[in-house]
Formats: sequence, structure tokens, C-alpha cells
Amino acid sequence: MIRDVFDRSAQIYDRGRRQLVPCFDDFYDALVSQLPFEAGAKLRILDLGAGTGLLSLFVSERFPSAELVLVDASPEMLQRARDRFAGQPGRFEFTVADFSEGLPPGEFDAVVSALAIHHLDDEAKQALFQGVYQGLRAGGVFIDADQVCGSTPEIEARYRETWLRQVRACGVSEGDLAAALERMKEDRMAPLQAHLLWLTEAGFQAVDCWYRSYNFAVFGGRKPE
Repeated sequence: MIRDVFDRSAQIYDRGRRQLVPCFDDFYDALVSQLPFEAGAKLRILDLGAGTGLLSLFVSERFPSAELVLVDASPEMLQRARDRFAGQPGRFEFTVADFSEGLPPGEFDAVVSALAIHHLDDEAKQALFQGVYQGLRAGGVFIDADQVCGSTPEIEARYRETWLRQVRACGVSEGDLAAALERMKEDRMAPLQAHLLWLTEAGFQAVDCWYRSYNFAVFGGRKPE
């Protein structure tokens, strides 16, 4: 199960994140910078596949008055998130759940996700986008920073070769690389063009990709007012 794979990786997951995502800073900043709110806005934000809370950390720093709901299927990963935010009681909610089976109740100003939705098959991705649309307030946004595959097998092979070269140049340990490759066996990536189409079909407007570096892309859309 995917949950078991990430439970086993919880203790080392953050350690190699910058090395395993060579475009780390630009990748995460592209998501956070596209959240169209004033810094002091009181927001309710849902983080899908929140893992150890890394994305929620960046979002919470940019929006210090926001409340965040973190959902992840791995209890071990989410415990790391609880520990990360232990000094801010009441601001963060934690739910151990498979987000592909439904979202937490209530409406959200924004739904975000990083490096999680690519574990779903194409049908489940489409169903999730429809569920996210329903869970957003009018005018709310969904932004996903995720992995997408190349549009052909040949392009995807070049992406993988480039990624391996980049992460080794960043100094990733063989142990962390082996753990990442084990997790990647659960990947169900789809082309960027398919994601944009599915978002549009779900009802989102202003659908766009704001950042891309090989397999890493930041994309999303807005629910109409």
C-alpha cells in the first residue's frame, strides 16, 4: 500500500527533499505565490497529501492568519506534521484519511497539494478534481505542485535521465535515492495537458500552468464567483 511505503519513509522524507526536487525553491514558491490573497487574510486552506507538513509550513508563513487542514493517509507522516506545528495549537487540524475517498467537511478558500496526487490513477484524479471544485468557496482556488509525465515515452525517458543526473549532482545519498525510487513505484503520473483538461472539465476557470521543470509542474484553476 502507498500508506505503508510512506510510513516507512517518514523519518527521512524531509532530509532529502531539496536534493530529490532539484527545483525545490522555485517549485514550492510558484505554488505559494499563486495563492491570490492578502498576507493578513483569514483563510481556511486544505492541504491534500500533506505528509510531514512541508507545504503547509510555507503556506502558513506566507499567510499567518490562515487556518490549515492537513490530510494524509500515513499516520507516521502526519505525526511528523503534528510535531512540526506543536507550538501553534489551534491553527492546524490533522486528519488521517485517504483524500481520494473524499474531502473533509466544510468549504475552503484554497485547496493545495504537493507531490501527492500523482499517486492516483487517471480516473481517481478526475474524481478528485471534481470533489475539490465542490469543496471550494466561490472564487476559491486549487493549486497543485506535482509530478507529471512526458507526453511520449521517449520524452519521459529523457526526463528521468535528467532527474537522476540532477539529484546525484545535488549530493543525494544512495540510501535516500533508493528510498525515493521505492516510493516512485507507486507513481501514476499523467501528462500536464491531461491535468489541465480535467480541471477545465471539472468547472475550473483560469486554468493554467505557472511553472514547469521537466517532471515538476505547478498548475491549477479558480472556482467562479
